[in-house]
Amino acid sequence: MIKNYFKKFEYPILKHFLDTDAYKLYMQQAVFYSYYNINVVAKLICRDNDYLGYYSDLIMHQIKMMDNLKLSDIEFKYISSLPFFKKDYINWLKKFRYDTNQIKLNNYYGKLQISISGPWREVILWEVPILALISEIVHKNRNSKINSKHAINYLYEKIDHFKKNTNDLDLSKLKIIDFGTRRRFSYTVHFNIIKTLIKEFPWFIGSSNYHIARLLKIEPVGTQSHEWFQAHQQISKKLKYSQRLALKIWLDQYDNHLNIALTDCITSDAFLNDFNFEFANRYKGVRHDSGNPFIWGEKILNHYNKLGINPIKKTLLFSDNLNFNKIIYLYRHFSNRVNLIFGLGTKLTCDIPHIKPLNIVIKLIKCNNKPVAKLSDSPGKTVCYDKNFILSLKKAFNICNIKNNF
Repeated sequence: MIKNYFKKFEYPILKHFLDTDAYKLYMQQAVFYSYYNINVVAKLICRDNDYLGYYSDLIMHQIKMMDNLKLSDIEFKYISSLPFFKKDYINWLKKFRYDTNQIKLNNYYGKLQISISGPWREVILWEVPILALISEIVHKNRNSKINSKHAINYLYEKIDHFKKNTNDLDLSKLKIIDFGTRRRFSYTVHFNIIKTLIKEFPWFIGSSNYHIARLLKIEPVGTQSHEWFQAHQQISKKLKYSQRLALKIWLDQYDNHLNIALTDCITSDAFLNDFNFEFANRYKGVRHDSGNPFIWGEKILNHYNKLGINPIKKTLLFSDNLNFNKIIYLYRHFSNRVNLIFGLGTKLTCDIPHIKPLNIVIKLIKCNNKPVAKLSDSPGKTVCYDKNFILSLKKAFNICNIKNNF
């Protein structure tokens, strides 16, 4: 039963099927064509010691409302107009419905436990809406007096600070995008922040949120996430070739579209060992999501140079815990040597004075009933629940310097 001292939402928080991140649809299409019968298990991970379990009834109440969420005719027409979606997939997506039987949710002594099991082609869409629901429910209960006005006022302060501290820079190559759906304060705050950026910040070019991108007529942006590489650890016939297979299948699906590769599923060093001339040449660039961004950037540029590829033709997309100040430092450091894109997430859509964003993710833990792992460049982001598989992964990719984080 929903606790009566918590704010109850009688209306669905998620009202639009495309109120999700673009990369989920891109990965879902690739799974639809290449791995239709693969099954997976995903799990909620709360990186902070936060008692979110007390909101479990509210969260499940909202998840059940998603039973009726479907792709509208307007949304169907919108994604049909994009060059990288195929007809069979879009027609299948039109019939797709969320299956709440795939969700197991518990309040374990105040800790929120969520696991999602089922066909990968279906489970893949749960992550973003569930995280967005959790975030909005918790924030509106803990901070009921906060609204878009507080977020926008603070955003104007940050924009003003940014402009004052970049007077000496040529910002013609600066591109900033919104990656903030999963841990936003609320949908309304998210929408109004993007609307403000479009008006006030000329370097803002797009959003990973398909619904917001459609409404505000900006570019939808995204490629793939860690789960794409994780699942291939149990799809590939040989573990040591799993990243190469993931990179190849993605190119087979999208060719010249959506080709920014994520580098840190099994550490960036292991990734670069697999990122040979063919891959480095065909992919337009790579994305940073953990570890020191300056060290990572220099490592990537050095890799391109060793392969005889001019980095100025490539793109580095930074997306790990960014804020406007970090963007300035990174742009100063790299802008003369490579193309740059910056993906602002939680520090954009849940950056409000005195508000603590939630540190929650949903990650794959199994594929075809076998363990998968993420061995990040940041040890705190490492995910695996099978010590033996960690050892196998380290051996396959010759990794010696990553601590186990179970």
